[in-house]
Amino acid sequence: MKNLIREKRKELKLSQEELANTAGVTRQTINAIENEKYDPSLKLAFQLAAILHIRVDQLFIFGDERDDQY
Repeated sequence: MKNLIREKRKELKLSQEELANTAGVTRQTINAIENEKYDPSLKLAFQLAAILHIRVDQLFIFGDERDDQY
């Protein structure tokens, strides 16, 4: 599933390690999600959205293309 985690994390000047620690997961988990190799649980998706100050439906893209509304 495509996502905007990397972009939002960088906007907030957070490292993968900082985001992982705040979310209670490993840096490797954040890396895998950013690289679309792992889809987070619903709970983790909502945690990441809250940490990154974005709605979960904006953070994760379910289609093939990103919507220009971001």
